[in-house]
Amino acid sequence: MSAEFLKALTANRLSEGDVVFWAGGQWVEQFAEAELFTEEAPAEAAVALAKAQNRVVVDAYLIDVTRSDQGLAPVSYRERLRALGPTNELGHGKQALGGAAIAALQAASGAARSTGRLDLIRRK
Repeated sequence: MSAEFLKALTANRLSEGDVVFWAGGQWVEQFAEAELFTEEAPAEAAVALAKAQNRVVVDAYLIDVTRSDQGLAPVSYRERLRALGPTNELGHGKQALGGAAIAALQAASGAARSTGRLDLIRRK
């Protein structure tokens, strides 16, 4: 049995560098609002649209997402940090909002690498 295809699209907003996520054709700041892709074709189409917005965002790529008892979270530790960030103090950044979605990100574990990030590094 193959693993579930579950991905989100992320990038950095060019104007201030904030981590953003794709949601129905626009960029949102919270991972909990991100559109989740369960099939490769729509995910790749969204990547193409995002890359065409090179004056809005930079380095758009897909991240692997997992389901747990706490909720959804990126598989990669790096991507969880980006979704929470900045993480220098609990009162800063997106994590300061609190709530179930933030708790799910904080409770997630594992240090896998996102295949989307690896593809970006390789410039696939």
